[in-house]
Amino acid sequence: MTAVDERRMTEIFENLDVPEGIKVELLRGEIVMMAAPSWVHNDIVEWVQAQIPIEKWQRKTTQAVAIPGEESEPQPDLVVLEREAFQGPEALIPSPDVSLVVEVVSKTSRDRDYGAKRSIYAAGRVPAYLIIDPFAAECLLLTAPVGAGYEAKYQAQRTTGFGEPVPLDVLGIELDTSRFRTLP
Repeated sequence: MTAVDERRMTEIFENLDVPEGIKVELLRGEIVMMAAPSWVHNDIVEWVQAQIPIEKWQRKTTQAVAIPGEESEPQPDLVVLEREAFQGPEALIPSPDVSLVVEVVSKTSRDRDYGAKRSIYAAGRVPAYLIIDPFAAECLLLTAPVGAGYEAKYQAQRTTGFGEPVPLDVLGIELDTSRFRTLP
């Protein structure tokens, strides 16, 4: 895609009239629409959010992230940043202010969560990316981002099964996954 095409796609994305119940993201110049998440999906996000101390951390859902150098405005299921890191009023949180992003896998998001978003968040230098997969009943924590663009990646990864704690060193907590439910 050329720079003109990318700017046009960004303009279309910013002026899109999105029906209620539809989630829309811009991922590397592509507009991606998804149906509203399942009950299990939202329940997992709620359990994660509840374990992150509100005194120190902002925990935002339905909040898009600006990735420098990327034609992307992903909207993670949960964005976590230090309480004073960003105060708005802009709609996009700059990725350098973000400490952790969380994506809960759905049937239609699996490839994006494990693929494109993995390198997008790494390119944005988001220190930790947690993928929670209710189909596989496991969490994948990615840390230590390196590289740029499509070549960006996380150097470290740790897989933890549901029921086992996930050490979120970036937040100074251990995430209890015992209440996470699975999907068939």
